[in-house]
Amino acid sequence: MTWETETVEGPDGLVCCVDRLASDAGVAVLRAGGNAVDAAIATSAALTVTTPHMCGMGGDLMALIAGPGTGSAEPLVLNATGRAGSGADPDRLRAEGHRSMPVLGDVRSAPVPGCVDGWLTLHARLGRLPLADVLAPAIELAEAGFPTSPLLAFLLPGLAGVAGCDELVLSGVKAGDHLRRPGPARMLRAIVAEGRDGFYGGEFGERLLEAGAGEYLPEDLTTSLADWVPGLALDVWGHRVWTVPPNSAGYVALAGAGIAERAGLPTDAEDGAWAHLTVEAARLAGFDRVQQLSEDADGPALLAPDRLDARAAMLDPRRRLPLADSYRDGGTIHLAVADRDGMAVSLIQSNAKEFGCHVAVPGTGILLHNRGISFSLQPGHPAEYRPGRRPPHTLSPTLVTRPDGSLRAVLGTMGGDSQTQLVLQLLARLLRTGADPAAVIGAPRWVLAVDGGTGFNVWERPEAHRVRIEAHAPASWRSGLEERGHEVEVVRPDPAGFGHAHLIDLPVDGPPRGASDARAIIGAAVAV
Repeated sequence: MTWETETVEGPDGLVCCVDRLASDAGVAVLRAGGNAVDAAIATSAALTVTTPHMCGMGGDLMALIAGPGTGSAEPLVLNATGRAGSGADPDRLRAEGHRSMPVLGDVRSAPVPGCVDGWLTLHARLGRLPLADVLAPAIELAEAGFPTSPLLAFLLPGLAGVAGCDELVLSGVKAGDHLRRPGPARMLRAIVAEGRDGFYGGEFGERLLEAGAGEYLPEDLTTSLADWVPGLALDVWGHRVWTVPPNSAGYVALAGAGIAERAGLPTDAEDGAWAHLTVEAARLAGFDRVQQLSEDADGPALLAPDRLDARAAMLDPRRRLPLADSYRDGGTIHLAVADRDGMAVSLIQSNAKEFGCHVAVPGTGILLHNRGISFSLQPGHPAEYRPGRRPPHTLSPTLVTRPDGSLRAVLGTMGGDSQTQLVLQLLARLLRTGADPAAVIGAPRWVLAVDGGTGFNVWERPEAHRVRIEAHAPASWRSGLEERGHEVEVVRPDPAGFGHAHLIDLPVDGPPRGASDARAIIGAAVAV
């Protein structure tokens, strides 16, 4: 099976995301006169309604924005990721016997969610339409209802017994069942009516404090969790590639591209050497991520030329490199939007794991994420679980500019620890092989895996990496990798295991062209 993907042209605007209903929401806002930021917020909000297994108002987001109307010569970068509550106590978790953060059923894995602050901060600076108009499509979906997607219906039984999830578990039993979301609809209307106070200072915030049982204090909810930050960039393959600086792991994708360029990555992606060099570039870029990544990590230093030179020098084109282990299925979506004026947005929002930590804020229908699973419980670790800290994040939205500073592309994917590996492959196909959006998105992929993998622990055991490749990958990939010492697993078609990527390419002399990942099954690139 191959993933047949279509390139869609959108001279008046384009939205690419994992759910056609959400793409339509963004397009409706563009048609109403909104810009790319309005459409990105509308799409994001719709996704919190229709894909609660992947994202929600109880999660986080990161975004990059560039083009006319931003008021900036460089891309704008927003980090709207939450911080651990004031009650965060690593000693207590260690005393309970935890060696790593709890994953499910425990609010301690849920930093205060930053998604809504992200929307409001984006809208305040760059939005064009009233917030009520921007959130109207999501409110309509939540109140009127929508057909349950096949993936959501498949996953909903996993919420059986989770308090506060009856509206999901009882209504979305089968694919196509009509599902209403009255709780999120009420929260969205409160945001329209009262802004930030309607959410963090309203019913959601009050119920979050109760559910937290001391993990969060009122002051944790009073200050915006969204910050404008300097972008992190690397020049590679004749372009400048941008991402969010740490606490994002985006630097790993950029470093991988830099190492692959230094290693002389061939232009023929069918070549077994292409697979080996991209795999090894990713491993060399990320093998020490567990030790390096925290909100205080120095992004530019992690991309310093001498550092990348040294890692590229370690890459052997003939064999897999042994790497020392470190000392220590995703619920994420990416969306891409471009408007008729040339502004574009790359945005990723996430629950971390599917349905987050499986804790719903009572009465709201909103599930809390569990991005706190990326905190360390090792005393003194730079990402140790502590009050007010942001956890390491896999979210890696990406944006590409030309040497003259003009916008070339926005792209990204879901995928937990695989995100940066997949972004590296997307960049290599777009910038090194010159493929069009459909070819970039539909092409076969590989991901690194370890036994007992959770989707978020790949970098804890880099020596144990095996390479999972999609079944429609060329035979030269398997033979080329195995000849060089890699353990290879060929995987049957897997709609979730290799990311859901989206790309909008902005040619110098033509309309934006986009592609949405067929692996998402219900995803769509929709033109205005």
